[in-house]
Amino acid sequence: MDEHKNSNKFLKHKIGIIGGTFDPIHYGHLFIAETALDKLNLDKIIFIPAGIPPHKNQSLITDSFKRVDMVKLATKKNSNFEVSTIEVNKQKTSYTIDTIKELKKYYNNKVDIFFITGDDAFINIETWKKYDELLNSTNFIVMTRSINNSKLLNEKIELYKTKYNANVTKVEIPILEISSTDVRERIKKNNSIKYLLPEEVEKYILENKLYMEQGL
Repeated sequence: MDEHKNSNKFLKHKIGIIGGTFDPIHYGHLFIAETALDKLNLDKIIFIPAGIPPHKNQSLITDSFKRVDMVKLATKKNSNFEVSTIEVNKQKTSYTIDTIKELKKYYNNKVDIFFITGDDAFINIETWKKYDELLNSTNFIVMTRSINNSKLLNEKIELYKTKYNANVTKVEIPILEISSTDVRERIKKNNSIKYLLPEEVEKYILENKLYMEQGL
């Protein structure tokens, strides 16, 4: 791996971006990131916890810096994973197009950015702010389950490639039935969350008494 990277030292670095509320982060998020890193030969993955996500009720979301803490704990053992607070520092609604623009400015367009998303989100990308500009200016990695390799997803990808010159790579992943919603519900019911997320995150949740009284 190191020899391969050295032989391509004059090529742009490839950076994967994975955003979300991560409330809390779990092994499903980490597996998606690792799969994208491996399949696309990315140099690193940056996790970006959302500050104020546009499609969720802010009153039901855990404090942003606690979510950042959990992501840092979950990723600290992987040297290819980094965490950015670019969105939580804004204290305003987070939009993907704005974050991508800021990252491109920060890196002075010296890296190739790949935005990692799920198939459901990608199918509904037309609800995103300036989605047409985003599709035209950003590489996409769409993670999809084999059984959900739908005709609609394929049609959307072909449409966006034709209409917006989008660069979209579809990556199939195994089914991992883990969700943040389920983790929160299990905690609320005092059920075990062991093996659903890293031990350090589980310990942080218990020490800070997260999700025990709040709703889904």
